[in-house]
Amino acid sequence: MDMEQLELNPRIRAAVRRAKLRSVRDVLCCSQDLHTLGLSHSDVQQLLRAAAHAYRRHCPITALLLRDDPSSLRLSVGCAVLDELLRGGLPVGGVTELSGESGAGKTQLALQLCLSVQYPVQQGGLDSGAVFICTEDSFPSRRLQQLIREQSSLRSDVPESLINSIEFSNNVYIEHAADLDSLQECVTRRVPLLLTRGLVRLVIVDSVAALFRCEFQPSDWLERNKQLISFSSKLHQLSQEYNTPVLCVNQVTDVFSGSDDTLGPLSSSVSPALSSSVSPALSSSVSPALSSSVSPALSSSVSPALGLAWANQVMVRLMLRRLQGSVSQGDQHSALRRLEVVFAPHLARDGRDAAVWREGVRGVQT
Repeated sequence: MDMEQLELNPRIRAAVRRAKLRSVRDVLCCSQDLHTLGLSHSDVQQLLRAAAHAYRRHCPITALLLRDDPSSLRLSVGCAVLDELLRGGLPVGGVTELSGESGAGKTQLALQLCLSVQYPVQQGGLDSGAVFICTEDSFPSRRLQQLIREQSSLRSDVPESLINSIEFSNNVYIEHAADLDSLQECVTRRVPLLLTRGLVRLVIVDSVAALFRCEFQPSDWLERNKQLISFSSKLHQLSQEYNTPVLCVNQVTDVFSGSDDTLGPLSSSVSPALSSSVSPALSSSVSPALSSSVSPALSSSVSPALGLAWANQVMVRLMLRRLQGSVSQGDQHSALRRLEVVFAPHLARDGRDAAVWREGVRGVQT
């Protein structure tokens, strides 16, 4: 934005012109002390406030507002037990990460959200579609069709006539990104087009770690972090500008430390040399005693991938674990899972047991 568009005292405006600061960005990124422009302290503060207000398109959302505002939108996951854990579902503004070992059920939950977003707001949806960006495997279309057929079983709270009236398949847009260039192209051009037209209100990336892990050597960590931050910045921009939840599925990496803070944003990053996919042997190394504890995250042997650089880019971090036990429901059997809140500005660190059924991921009442 040009400085001439700001409402400033003529004295301040003249000083800015003398310093050849032509845009709001120039003011905010100015390397020299603004007091050397001949402005008083109050003048400098007025200039900075005006520049910051113009540069910020949306008012910041506080943790208190996320926690206590009953009118703030949430995207339901389609299960009352899991929605209770998340205070209604995923927050509409911000980036949510869902991490976990292979087979934990991350993609299952992501597919479930692709259908949940299509319900009206009264049923926990956003009355729109979803765009699903695949970076690893092909899109699981057969599983999506099965979830669609079983919606009446999962969403017993919704009138069946409403479920039958929604064309679920027509509102899930699928993108494939085989490298970082195509991923950037997708989130900077094609996804904004869908959002602008009102065709989608949910963006899913499955997974965010795949391309950033395979395209960089351990010695390229600085360049990887730069591109990672650039990518996350675009996701935040899309979320704020279009009031859209963004879900990033993430892989995990082995942790060989007894520290219990490796999952939080203030932890030290995992060495790139250790950033390899978790082997099946290590994935199942958690003892049954630890798996059934109240907060398994405190004794985990794995941590979300991409280290500190990525951890500081997400607003909510969830983790889905596959436990040792199993549960049954009629003729169905499922390994026991646990969905945990690792960190969030408006949620307590807690978890709920869950299982994957034909109709989707549902919490297990204990």
